[in-house]
Amino acid sequence: MSNTLRSIGRFGQLYQNNQVFTTQIRHLNLLECHSKVLLQNYGVNVQKFIVVENPLEAVDLQSKFKVDEYVIKAQVLAGGRGLGHFDNGFKGGVHLTTDPSKVLPIVEKMVGHRLITKQTSKEGIPVNKVMIAESVNIKRETYFSIVMDRFFDGPVIIASPSGGTDIENVAKITPHLIKTFPVDIIKGITNNIALEVAEFLRFEQNSKEKAATEIKRLYDLFINVDATQVEINPLAETSEGHVISVDAKINFDDNAKFRQKAIFQLDDKSESDPQEVEAAKHNLNYIRLNGDIGCMVNGAGLAMATMDIIKLHGGEPANFLDVGGGVNENQVYRAFQILTSDPNVKSILVNVFGGIVNCATIASGIINASKALSLKVPLVVRLEGTNVEAARKLLKESGLPITYANNLEEAAQKVVNSLKTCGIKKATNKKA
Repeated sequence: MSNTLRSIGRFGQLYQNNQVFTTQIRHLNLLECHSKVLLQNYGVNVQKFIVVENPLEAVDLQSKFKVDEYVIKAQVLAGGRGLGHFDNGFKGGVHLTTDPSKVLPIVEKMVGHRLITKQTSKEGIPVNKVMIAESVNIKRETYFSIVMDRFFDGPVIIASPSGGTDIENVAKITPHLIKTFPVDIIKGITNNIALEVAEFLRFEQNSKEKAATEIKRLYDLFINVDATQVEINPLAETSEGHVISVDAKINFDDNAKFRQKAIFQLDDKSESDPQEVEAAKHNLNYIRLNGDIGCMVNGAGLAMATMDIIKLHGGEPANFLDVGGGVNENQVYRAFQILTSDPNVKSILVNVFGGIVNCATIASGIINASKALSLKVPLVVRLEGTNVEAARKLLKESGLPITYANNLEEAAQKVVNSLKTCGIKKATNKKA
């Protein structure tokens, strides 16, 4: 799967003082095997497959799943599997064999081990499932995706006649081989558009109509499951003239969860940061970073500004945590719980501007959380806006060792100085 071409995906980028942090963002992602079930449901052509979670399920495979050639694929939420390697030294997250007796040893080297690819951290991702599929005789690989694009105010098809594992280099070195096709959200994909895309993908006359049919079915899936992205890499042409979606990646709109309950129940949290999972349960937007100053802020813009000014004064933010505009006392408590569960956090800065948020609610939450969690790290608080005087009074009367700041600049200075006062070594800029 291509991270370069992804406009919305599992990994986002957080920019801070000319540094780029690869971060996990909250969108439902399905494993390839789950995505292929959805493709089948909408009539999209895929190869036969089974999924195993235990190597023993691959014993006596020929009696359960007999094909001429097997492709064994590790199931993780990251691209570049074929060129990846495992923590046990085994090379490649995708393997081919015509001998069913060789499938079991391959599965054993995958399940329970971590796969490292160019889209994962250096530690890799644990493999809990392996898909065993019928190998297709691929004559040519193309790249096809549909994404929601704000610039075009709707769906856009991104296509390339040069698909496969090297698609990111195609985008970088030969960008003329990638083309976008905006789609009118009202009209959808017409037969003419589908044929135009198929022609750009260089499907020959005898397979162009088949490719156009697959493209229309993929768009039908995209709309009906409330997807933000459907990526097929490769959309392959076989030597028999068939058009098959060999690999699939689908991302979904979180706001459509109430409509897509069955799909969202497939969400696999095993690869996610536990703190990010916990934050999502309480409608908090949290991303772990690599510093030692925990931040609790309301509003994404203010959160970014807070992190920037911390760095300006020589500190390192440990996280991005936006509690949002409708935060309640319980969410403040949960936010503190998440912050203090990170062993790297040596001090905390709360920076809240009370527009929609009631500062008194934040203050009550801070008091309850500090007492319940027996907070031991320095705490700097800057509050401004709605009901701020009542909030300050609550905090002062709480008897808690809170350092107050009148503005953001002062807050940043004080939280950085709190680390120096405590004799804590400043965090390095290495990724956690």
